[in-house]
Amino acid sequence: MAETVEPILAWLVPAVVVFGVTAILVAVLAWSIRRARRSPRARAAAEAERIRAGATLVRLDDEVSELELEVGLSGALYGGGAPVSLRRARMNAQHVRDECFDEYRGLSASASSPADIRRAAERIDRRSTEALKSIAAARAEHAAWVDANVSAANQVAAAHERLAQLRASMGDPSALVAELSSRFAEEEWRDASRAAHDALAEAAEAQRLLETAAAHAADPSRSVLAELGAAERALRQAEADARILEESHRLVLQASQAVPGEVEAARTALRQAAVTREHLDPDDAERLGAELRAIESELSRAEDEGARHPSRTVDRIARLRDRLDLALGDARTAQQRLRGARTALPGTLAAARNAIAQAEASVSHSRGGADARARLISAQHELAQARQVGDPVSALDAARRALRHAEDAKALADYARLGGR
Repeated sequence: MAETVEPILAWLVPAVVVFGVTAILVAVLAWSIRRARRSPRARAAAEAERIRAGATLVRLDDEVSELELEVGLSGALYGGGAPVSLRRARMNAQHVRDECFDEYRGLSASASSPADIRRAAERIDRRSTEALKSIAAARAEHAAWVDANVSAANQVAAAHERLAQLRASMGDPSALVAELSSRFAEEEWRDASRAAHDALAEAAEAQRLLETAAAHAADPSRSVLAELGAAERALRQAEADARILEESHRLVLQASQAVPGEVEAARTALRQAAVTREHLDPDDAERLGAELRAIESELSRAEDEGARHPSRTVDRIARLRDRLDLALGDARTAQQRLRGARTALPGTLAAARNAIAQAEASVSHSRGGADARARLISAQHELAQARQVGDPVSALDAARRALRHAEDAKALADYARLGGR
């Protein structure tokens, strides 16, 4: 028997050793590969791919905006007779852009592995590049048609009509700024003043370009498409700034009207919190009492500034309501949470709308990067969700997320504008 076991052992032991060592080596190799894929170097490489994809996506977003301008210009100048390639390219590019931004937003917000980030970034970059090529081809076809079918004089005349319509719709921007400056602090009307100044300057630039185009239109050998395109871009930017002016004016006046109601709603919430405090343990009651006194003090200071700083006051009250909710924690009943959400929601929605308007202006003027634009899209989506959802608690949470995303978008856009990128 021993003679039989010895040969088996002589074969088995080395085999076990070999297979065991091999298994250990395979495990170590797999661990090393996994670690390398998640190493700082791999994450840095994946982040570089994400940034590159974001840059391509920003180019696509800019080109879609330009394409919308050109489609509008085509309809205004050529009566819908131009080839449909521009409209088709715009629709396809918008679809690709929206899907890529959705993916980019998820990529930015998630803790994905470097491999997942790299694959998603490559997909975004590839789809955006293909859409850019489609836009370039459509532009070439459209330009060829314009050269063959449209006279320069007709183009210039139609563009002059567009400028006249813009100036009629703008009215007197300085009157809106004067109304705000007579009642409120500078920070309340600074954006409106800048938008009014830019709108007037852009309309004047469009006028100059159209005069140049008119001078060239008499020469049949010259194309005025470049001047017309530049004039239309100036007109579109003037329209955008005019909208910013009107929106800023409207939001400030609405905030001024809302301040007394928001202050009263916040004081009511503080009184209800004081009633809740009476039913807590002594230690918890003491902590909540200190926080309520601090919130009350800040609310009084905000109220004192409400007449001159209405937008800032509404924003501060919305944040104080958020702070109050955190202080109360789980101490409230479901009914109390629902009641508090109903009263806090209007002010938070107003603060979110104002933050989004400021972010939109910053992104527009700075040509912010992909991260700023993605945060702005998230803010817009959250605000739409807050308006649509029926549950006040969920709506309030969405409005607060919209406020945070808008602030992040503005900060990123301002950083880009100041030369950070």
